[in-house]
Amino acid sequence: MLNTTGTGTGIAGLPKAKQTTKAKVTKAAPVKKARLGAAETRRIAQLLEELAALYPEAHCELNFDSPFQLLISVILSAQCTDDRVNMVTPHLFARFPDARALADSDPDEVEKIIHSTGFFRAKTQSIRLCAKKLCDKFGGQVPQTMAELLTLRGVARKTANCVLGSAFGIPSGVVVDTHIARLSARLGLTKETDPVKIEKDLMARWPQEQWIVAGHRLIWHGRRVCAARKPACDRCSLVPLCPSAVL
Repeated sequence: MLNTTGTGTGIAGLPKAKQTTKAKVTKAAPVKKARLGAAETRRIAQLLEELAALYPEAHCELNFDSPFQLLISVILSAQCTDDRVNMVTPHLFARFPDARALADSDPDEVEKIIHSTGFFRAKTQSIRLCAKKLCDKFGGQVPQTMAELLTLRGVARKTANCVLGSAFGIPSGVVVDTHIARLSARLGLTKETDPVKIEKDLMARWPQEQWIVAGHRLIWHGRRVCAARKPACDRCSLVPLCPSAVL
């Protein structure tokens, strides 16, 4: 299966680069921009520039060949690593390649396939009901609006933002996972702890054309440098811009 790196054609016939770093800006809910001083505005711009230099190829690390596969993979990634999901989904999608097949699947078989992702009974119910709703309401296709995606079982804003951004190149908001929640606080981009409020703060501080790719880059930095228990400040190039750095 494919992720969104490299060259060639990816999801929905779009060049892969456009699915990540060059997403077309479409209409989104109005966002009130944060009132920041000149120094803070420069600091945030420098943070985004440094992240771009560090991770120019940042992308969603879940493997997928279609918006449907990405949607199901993100649901499975709850309380689970992307690497583990990527180990499970080749078998899952070989058996159930589209929404209709998954909707009509034997739940016992699905549970066995996804067992290692954890919470496998709840996840089986979620992905099967999600697939059924796709068939019943959306012709088996993944919708391309936040409002429609949020009607699907197992989908909250994080999942919807990931699918819209990585599968369709639509900057609907910012994905807020555990890494982004942790790093946005450490980097002084938010004082909030609720994911929806964190997302609003980031949307107010980042240009809309950065919402998708800056989120990927922050996740990559969290996975590779700024770990939860022991951030590697001694080898982090964001230290001069980070109010939480400890050397």
